[in-house]
Formats: sequence, structure tokens, C-alpha cells
Amino acid sequence: MVTWEQRGTEGDPKFEASQDLPPFDYAGYARMLGLHGRRVERPDEIGVAWELAYAADRPTLLDMVTDPSVPPLPPHIAGKQIRAYISALTHRDPEALQVIVSTAREWWKGRFGG
Repeated sequence: MVTWEQRGTEGDPKFEASQDLPPFDYAGYARMLGLHGRRVERPDEIGVAWELAYAADRPTLLDMVTDPSVPPLPPHIAGKQIRAYISALTHRDPEALQVIVSTAREWWKGRFGG
């Protein structure tokens, strides 16, 4: 999330040294602490995961696997954010092409399905 905030508010390209995280079993860690934890890898698992979380007798961590090259966009985007986002991608962002392709793919699926 930090990398997208920096891209969207400041126009900074991704700084891989501090923003690429190693794989980590967040759901397993939550279970180790005595909480509920569930990893969600596919969209069709989301509904069941939320139902289990709401029915749980303790806090639940939902570890949602998402495409890291698709930005988590808010419902309303200001012109300043769009300009900063484009600036980040055009200033040697190491993932620029993948971000553009993945974002376009998600937009297409959301608009036309499949």
C-alpha cells in the first residue's frame, strides 16, 4: 500500500529496496497467535472467508492475495492523483509496463466481464 500511496500522492516511482516484501504466511501467523486466519487466493473464496470471519468467536485476519501490479484505487480519484500516478510510471518505475497491462486487464474484466 505504501508504494501506491507514494506513486499516487507524490508521483514517486517504486523504490524496490524498501517496498518489495518477502512472502509471509500472515494467516498462519494469526493462527499462531490464537486468532483466526484465512488465506484467500481466488475471488470465489472471498464470500466464504467473510462469512467465517463474521461468525468467528475471535478476531480474524483475512490474507487476501492480490495482483501487486494493480493499484488499489479509491472510488473517486482526483486529477492530482492521476497526474502523480502517471508521473511515477513515466519516471523509471521498474514495474510501469506490468502495472499498465494489469490495470487495463482489471478494468476490462470489470467493465466487460471475464
